[in-house]
Amino acid sequence: MRCLSSPRWSRRVAEHRPYPDLDALLAAADEAAYDLTPAELSGALAAEALPELPPGAYTAARTALSAAHAAYEARFGHVFVIHPGDTAPGEAVDRVLEGIRSRLTNDPEEERVVAAEELRRLARSRLTGRLGAAGHRTTRPNAPAPGT
Repeated sequence: MRCLSSPRWSRRVAEHRPYPDLDALLAAADEAAYDLTPAELSGALAAEALPELPPGAYTAARTALSAAHAAYEARFGHVFVIHPGDTAPGEAVDRVLEGIRSRLTNDPEEERVVAAEELRRLARSRLTGRLGAAGHRTTRPNAPAPGT
């Protein structure tokens, strides 16, 4: 539930344990995310928090993000979600602002699809991070270590 706040998603991912490897886990998580109903997606989105700003973000950036978030929530009825990918911390504000501004032009159904995909990507990232934090190997045996 900490990776994606959906009881059915969590149940489906847990039901198929143990997974032989990280790829199998992520494939199951993806499949469960793709199967969310509109109501389940709404519930998962409602549990999300606004993306955090990096420490030291300027007041002007905070103000711009607050205004953009408010416009997004007014238009779509839920918080803005975006997977940060490999965005450098110093570029996070620009990436979030760019994402909100570009997605504000989506119609509500199109944005629902985009938000669902971003939520799926966030769940994958959270699963991978939690496994790494728990001391599990999150790379393939012959793959380079993260950051190398």
